[in-house]
Amino acid sequence: MTSLIFRLAPVVLAVVMQTPAVEPGFTPLFNGKDFTGWKLSNAPSFTIENGAIVAKAVGMQGHAFYDGPFMDHSFRNFELKVDVMTRQNSNGGVFILTEFVEKGWPSKGFEIQVNNSYEKDPRKTGSLYNVSDIKEALVKDDEWFTEHIIVQGDTITIKVNDKQVVQWTLPKEGSPDFGKRSMTPGTIALQAHDPNSTVYYRNIRIKPLK
Repeated sequence: MTSLIFRLAPVVLAVVMQTPAVEPGFTPLFNGKDFTGWKLSNAPSFTIENGAIVAKAVGMQGHAFYDGPFMDHSFRNFELKVDVMTRQNSNGGVFILTEFVEKGWPSKGFEIQVNNSYEKDPRKTGSLYNVSDIKEALVKDDEWFTEHIIVQGDTITIKVNDKQVVQWTLPKEGSPDFGKRSMTPGTIALQAHDPNSTVYYRNIRIKPLK
């Protein structure tokens, strides 16, 4: 009796993290490998995993500010796109027109909310925080989505996965929140909100506008 022994060589399936192609006119601000071009407050709150910035506050909140050479990290009219993923009951945010602070919350600029299921704050993903708020979740935890922020003149437009959710124009008397914020040039920042929130940011790219 002839026995046929089939030896199956192990098959290794490699999962390759590919960086999405950057759209024409956009410049990447994060290289997916290290924090070159970024300045961190509460630095232990930020790590890098599979090409993404992982924000999970250690102790108090922290922020990662773009501090690189492109446009001397000072933006006024622009389109910004950030791919984001949240874990359950997590809070985060993308700040625009802001500046570095060593600790605490940025006092300059505006925050675009990241929150799909965080129970302590009713403002959901896509909100222009405390200025034009969204109360219903538009996307799910554990899935990547894109926040697309357009600043042109005195108008801020926010899209989530290509759907426009906010369009707001600065009134002459200034912004109603946090001491009447203004639309002066500034950088962008990514938020690590609290120790129980985990938010991923990747493919951070910007296009200056005239």
